[in-house]
Amino acid sequence: MKKYLFILFFVLFFLFPHCVFADTAKSSIIMDIDSGRVLYSSHPDDVRLIASTTKIMTSVLAIESGKLDNEVTVGDEVLKMYGTSIYITPGEKMSLRDLVYGLLLRSGNDASVVIAKYLGGTEEKFVAMMNEKAKMIGMKNTTFENPHGLDEETKNQSTARDMALLSRYAYQLEEYRKITKTYKYVVSTKDKTYLWYNRNKLLKTYPYVTGGKNGYTPSAGKTLVTTAEKDGLRLTIVTLKDSDPFENHKKLYEKIFEEYHSYKIVDQKTFQLTSPFVLGNAYIEESYWYPLKEEEKKKIRVIAKIPKEKTLQSGKVGVVSIKLGNELLKEIPIYQSVDKKKKKSLLERIKLFFTKS
Repeated sequence: MKKYLFILFFVLFFLFPHCVFADTAKSSIIMDIDSGRVLYSSHPDDVRLIASTTKIMTSVLAIESGKLDNEVTVGDEVLKMYGTSIYITPGEKMSLRDLVYGLLLRSGNDASVVIAKYLGGTEEKFVAMMNEKAKMIGMKNTTFENPHGLDEETKNQSTARDMALLSRYAYQLEEYRKITKTYKYVVSTKDKTYLWYNRNKLLKTYPYVTGGKNGYTPSAGKTLVTTAEKDGLRLTIVTLKDSDPFENHKKLYEKIFEEYHSYKIVDQKTFQLTSPFVLGNAYIEESYWYPLKEEEKKKIRVIAKIPKEKTLQSGKVGVVSIKLGNELLKEIPIYQSVDKKKKKSLLERIKLFFTKS
């Protein structure tokens, strides 16, 4: 029996290589950045140690602080740090922006505690800020206890799903995208010059990757969060306790890029609505993209809902409901702009509508 199974696997692998796929992570997820749709997952809600992918949250708080250009003085907090470092020393001065580069490119544990003390006053207060932000993002199964991810004394735990939500949120920040896609960065202080290369190997080995953060501790194993874009489809992948994370991410991206494409379901620029119950020019303020398999395209439905009681005022007059089968994907407000000098009465509009019909 085993012999026949081996032969079947051999045939499938060489004749249909995309049919044979092995995810090497204990927990993994692929999420569309624009819509939040989960395109693949395996044990996405198992709570695990997340190692240095923690630093994504640390960087988010630093970027959103509005203090990236501020000069920060390194304190004695760096003396207790170990593991991956950028090797800054007490008394040295560096901008918060440069510290974030060191945090994300080189995974500097020393940079993380300097950032935490500068923004939070104490590491404990900064950790409280991390957990508050996690709740705001919707990370329901995440607990931060430190800003770096080392787990011998305190432990940061999360899930693949929660970390994908964090990656999706961070991706909206222009500075985060800029930093995580940087491969080489040079920093000069009054004391020395630093040359940092990004530890995310996929920036050089996979052309569609746009950024991310890796991590490792003996307890957490290898963790990796990345983002990638191809043909308008923007994805983030999270793998936790992964034996071969960089290769796994490449295979996962290729699988999804082959199966899904991003489609513009509603276009803000070309949106038109004809209704006797709309007194002005109807418009929407956003377009909507959604990742679909080829066979799913025919299941998309776009429905405009307009109440029969209409106001002569400009403003919201209804919603566009977008559904995949019976699943509601999105509701987009419909607005009207009324030119009071040229408006017709509701009765005139109704008469005109039925005359044209």
